[in-house]
Amino acid sequence: MIIKAENITKSFGNLQVLKGVDFHASEAEVVAIMGASGAGKSTLLQILGTLSTPDGGSLEIDGTDVLSLGSKALADFRNHRIGFVFQAHHLLPEFSALENVMIPSLIAGKSSREARERASELLKTVGLEGRMGHKPSELSGGELSRVAIARALQMNPAIVFADEPTGNLDSRTKEEIHNLFFSLRKQFGQTIVIVTHDPGLASLCDRTCTMQDGII
Repeated sequence: MIIKAENITKSFGNLQVLKGVDFHASEAEVVAIMGASGAGKSTLLQILGTLSTPDGGSLEIDGTDVLSLGSKALADFRNHRIGFVFQAHHLLPEFSALENVMIPSLIAGKSSREARERASELLKTVGLEGRMGHKPSELSGGELSRVAIARALQMNPAIVFADEPTGNLDSRTKEEIHNLFFSLRKQFGQTIVIVTHDPGLASLCDRTCTMQDGII
């Protein structure tokens, strides 16, 4: 198992959002997490992605007990082993598509040349060869999603977590991005965990977990 989460609990004040969640994923598996708003999907994804700490339970990612890592070691682990794709993209507006994709490598101390070569290769892979110099404000919604996916793959992570990655897209662009996820899995072999409300996307995944009232 590349992800092994056991009995994960999380509360915000008096509200218990996760009530003892068990979640496992295998290498190169694509898993959808579905459920109504407020079921705890995004909270679980943030904990699995080490962006949030659970109140209780255990979490092993790619053989590492991530809950035992200090903040610096955890940040380094996250940058090297985990990629993220968010609905809001979180691209930096002042930087070009190429520069946005380069950022994880530069944070990791890679040379600018190495970062640029990897980012260029990934942007070509996701179909943005002619848009590398454009800033986010000059890109369509589908192009922004592709940049975000390329950035998530920049460090060749073991796992990619995606939170409603196609939530704001029209149906044709949505289908293109869905297909892109699966072609990238085939090419790079990442485990991909996707939180989605889209039954079409979930139906393409290897497995779907449904959350209700804080449990799967």
